[in-house]
Amino acid sequence: MLLLQTSSGLAQLFFPVAILVVFYFFLIRPEQNKKKKQSDFINNLKKGQRVVTVGGVHGKIVNIEKTVIILDVDRGTKLHVDRNSVSLEMTNPKN
Repeated sequence: MLLLQTSSGLAQLFFPVAILVVFYFFLIRPEQNKKKKQSDFINNLKKGQRVVTVGGVHGKIVNIEKTVIILDVDRGTKLHVDRNSVSLEMTNPKN
């Protein structure tokens, strides 16, 4: 009888632990990888790259400062945007 209760206790402990492991690998870890990849992208921006901001503005990087990027959006029109607002590179679009 004692053996039966012990195995039942282990089975009850197994399912919450399994749920936490699944939660980590399907939700937390991919989000951490996505944030790291975006951070690396932001830190490696260079002049001349064509980018898209989170607001959907397309432009070419003409100057990079500490926290601000200057984009040439159309015939000399320049916008100052926050460095973290750049979301995609469009220099080599994949169609």
